[in-house]
Amino acid sequence: MSSSRPGLRLTACLLNISEARRKYIVENVAKAALLEKNGQKHHEVSVLNIFSDQDYNRSVITIAASVEELGNSILAACVEAFRSIDMEVQEGIHPCLGAVDLIPIYPLSGVRVEECGAVARSLAENLVERVPGCSVFLFGEADLPEKRSLVQRRKQLGWFTRRDFSALEPDLGVAPARRCGLTGIGASPYVMNCNVTIDSQDLALGQEIASAIRGSNVNGLKGVQTMAFPHEGKIEIACNVESFEEQEVKESSEDSRYMAYSVLGDHFYYTSPHYIEARVKKLASDQGIGTIGRALIGFTPQECKDCAEHAIKEHIGEFWKIRGGVFM
Repeated sequence: MSSSRPGLRLTACLLNISEARRKYIVENVAKAALLEKNGQKHHEVSVLNIFSDQDYNRSVITIAASVEELGNSILAACVEAFRSIDMEVQEGIHPCLGAVDLIPIYPLSGVRVEECGAVARSLAENLVERVPGCSVFLFGEADLPEKRSLVQRRKQLGWFTRRDFSALEPDLGVAPARRCGLTGIGASPYVMNCNVTIDSQDLALGQEIASAIRGSNVNGLKGVQTMAFPHEGKIEIACNVESFEEQEVKESSEDSRYMAYSVLGDHFYYTSPHYIEARVKKLASDQGIGTIGRALIGFTPQECKDCAEHAIKEHIGEFWKIRGGVFM
């Protein structure tokens, strides 16, 4: 991935907050990411997309920025989120531990993932200083020296079973306050969110399909992590789609299973959202059930990089308004 402007080194954050039902709060968080301390707009920051889901009561805000500006931008957004979201009263079917639940940082162009890890660690330190009661766990390149994955950390902390704060031990900050909860901060190669809805209300069947495509299982899809949730009267197969190194791919072009991109000469692949949808459709069809549709939460890595370059070059901070955020 090359940058359209020499010297511009781009990163992205898919900021996950535990609020979707009050749209004004979500947009206030997004707008806070665009402002410097003096109230002026960041020149090299853009909010590319907002995806809010009311059943989940969760929003994903895609923030793109130069690597030098990203940490401060995320910090401002998080301060606004913690001011407005109270985990003591938060409700939603999606697992979560924090008002700001997840802060993953990804390289887009001209930046290596190790540098994103340094940005994430600095952000974590600043956040626990700035927000009373905030506590943080680290993952990926921010979690040194172990570099434990997000899935490993979530399992250790009971994220999937939600939500006994009293037993949690953060990496930074005090014991989690009930209002703030626990926030995950880390860095890795790009991770997409891709959800496929099956035309059924059978959660057990959804869990069976999710297990069949999960990358950790035999014949699963590489780099794909899955859960099944009731959603708008149907069952949604929610997938995190991780990027992985080129040498781990064999016969990558076969059946268009994998998509490729590179950052600073490092080559990455990820399982195609179209292929994920096709696999879910086949597994559902085997049970006599159809699928309703697929939702990509934000962008593919190449789309994110292209939109970021355009938005920052043209100084379009509220790019999501042009693209059209998704509020479900």
